[in-house]
Amino acid sequence: METKSLVQGIHHVTATVRGAQEDYHFYTQVLGMRLVKKTVNFDNHHVYHFYYADRLGTPGTVFTTFPYEGQPNVHTGVEGTGMIIATALSVPETALPFWDARLRAAGILVTHGMQFGHHFIWFRDPAGLQIALIGDEQDERQPWQDPAMSDFPAAHDPSGQYPKGVGIRGIHHVTLSITPEHWEPMLAFLQSEMNMQVVEKEQNSVRLSVNGGQAGHYLVLRKDPYTEKGRNGIGTVHHVAWKVSDDTALLALRERMIALGLNPTEVRDRKYFHSVYFKPVAGMWFELATMAPGFTVDEPESSLGQQLLLPEWEEINRPDIESALPPIG
Repeated sequence: METKSLVQGIHHVTATVRGAQEDYHFYTQVLGMRLVKKTVNFDNHHVYHFYYADRLGTPGTVFTTFPYEGQPNVHTGVEGTGMIIATALSVPETALPFWDARLRAAGILVTHGMQFGHHFIWFRDPAGLQIALIGDEQDERQPWQDPAMSDFPAAHDPSGQYPKGVGIRGIHHVTLSITPEHWEPMLAFLQSEMNMQVVEKEQNSVRLSVNGGQAGHYLVLRKDPYTEKGRNGIGTVHHVAWKVSDDTALLALRERMIALGLNPTEVRDRKYFHSVYFKPVAGMWFELATMAPGFTVDEPESSLGQQLLLPEWEEINRPDIESALPPIG
């Protein structure tokens, strides 16, 4: 079975961060994303797992975090090669002045730039993660509009200053740092196995489109000959997940990764999707994740993210879990 075409685009990005409250405040109150799920790390139930996204948590809009502050044997990460070093979130280009002012008012240091024809604002979040807001007028995804946030211009701003509103549409692309020795093998793998093709080159970077390309379907590969090898920890991205349609596609891709000698994990039940993890040639974690069942499987759309939701097998541990997690709000 031909499996390359089964990879459809970015599903989510997951990062390790510091405090739960500062993370929640930044992504919901400063960036205006919706917390669509408040659950726990299925591999360490004393750590939250926050999912920030659009209204429903549509695959391709989801940025997730593990707030690990205070946990034993968890250190600050090292940003470097073999890692996703930056996550770009998509906004209308006309909204960039709004975001510049909003971030500066929140005490965030910002810089401006242009990459592959798109203007962007670059900054670091409270944990030190590199985040960019990239202007893309072609991104027609609908952002979350929290009715309680009156300082966000509406999707159809009557003043005309922000004709498409200002809200974050979802993930635009991620940037993967690679050593020169891994450059050609990684490019070959992405194009032969991950449904990607090189569409633009710029200095030491190339932009690859996934499944035809558009916001949420790009990977930027950057060659960094003088950068040290990255190490996961607080302030770094743990993995990027690529979306597939269903379990059949997931199992077929898993078999292909086995055939390539990449030692994928067993299928993991993450409740909101099923997934497989593996490490391609450059050593970072990739995940393959199904698009279903989605975030409304255990709570209605109207109240997404308001309660601590646990997988069925953790309910017996709820008192212990809740007592160990810091309150947020």
